[in-house]
Amino acid sequence: MKNKTFRIIIVVTAFAIGIGLVLILSLAGNKVRGPLEDLFSFAGQAVNSLEKNMIVDQRKNKRATKLQWVQGYLKNAARLKDPDKILLGAYDNNTNQSFESIIDLEDSLRTTFPLIHIYTAWGDKPEQKFPTLQVESIIELGSIPVITWEPWLTDFNQENHPELPPREKREKGGMNDVAKGLYDFYLISWARQAKKIKSSMLVRVGHEMNDPYRYPWGPHNNKPKEFIAAWQHIHEVFLQQGVDNVVWVWSPHPAYGMFKEFYPGDAFVDYVGSGVLNYGTAATWSKWWSFKEIFGNYYTQLAAFKKPIIISEFGSLAVGGDRSQWYAQALDSLKLNYPVVKSVIFFHYSDDRTTTQQPLNWILTDDRETLKAIRKGLVGLK
Repeated sequence: MKNKTFRIIIVVTAFAIGIGLVLILSLAGNKVRGPLEDLFSFAGQAVNSLEKNMIVDQRKNKRATKLQWVQGYLKNAARLKDPDKILLGAYDNNTNQSFESIIDLEDSLRTTFPLIHIYTAWGDKPEQKFPTLQVESIIELGSIPVITWEPWLTDFNQENHPELPPREKREKGGMNDVAKGLYDFYLISWARQAKKIKSSMLVRVGHEMNDPYRYPWGPHNNKPKEFIAAWQHIHEVFLQQGVDNVVWVWSPHPAYGMFKEFYPGDAFVDYVGSGVLNYGTAATWSKWWSFKEIFGNYYTQLAAFKKPIIISEFGSLAVGGDRSQWYAQALDSLKLNYPVVKSVIFFHYSDDRTTTQQPLNWILTDDRETLKAIRKGLVGLK
């Protein structure tokens, strides 16, 4: 009741200020109108921001309350490695300032995600350091952070790190350089920041390492044994720094095979990850693929590692088929056909330019039929 009263006071005060500024503007001459208009604009933005933050904060509090059961996983990484239920999550590209877009998606699906996924790259830029603020915000929301950590070696400044190969030579055999310790200055710093969090997190390193076309850490630049050596070295650096709150996700591309060749070993992997994205007919190289065709045909091979499986990118475009049916069939088949799957993370990207020249839209919140199908499917996962 106090919060509601306070909000009413804020809105009434803002309204009064607005009326006053309008009256002043109407009486003011042209010489002072510009500065006053700027002041009026600033005041309006400030009030809108305050009101918006208050609403979001209230939603955050309710959200964290719903996710009290997640605290057991946040406080115990060992428990997170063997969850007793399917953990749902989402990635949304509109989360640089806040995670309101994630909350909006939750509202649309009538659920609350125990996992929130973010992406970060290696490098010297401020946004390539350990994402402390984002991780802390996710934990404050009551969720577990999932971090896809991409080793873009060319993003390190040559002047700051003269010991590194020239930028144009870093990608070829780059994983071997990681294994030899050339990037330990970065790994150690990242590990120490992760340790400070003191809550569990999933870290997905160098995903789709078996894809020979897309990422520089792939087989066109590195032999499988070099990737394995790099992975094991990263793992060892974290152990040396006393990090015990990171759960490691190894995530090959399901379509390119060579799973055993790129597998770092049971002692270095906690989850096996897989992206399941149906591009439909959005690109010349794609067609409408079912969930079974994208993931199910490879499930036995992935499950053979005897690790829980996380579907780290789960989504379908709407071009080329029945999107609502795609999600319905995928979710309905999970428990019965794919019991090793312990996590599903929705891929909610409004401006995906990573694989095609034209941006792709994976957003669900404007698709009523698909939302309805997903809501029904999520009930079956409880």
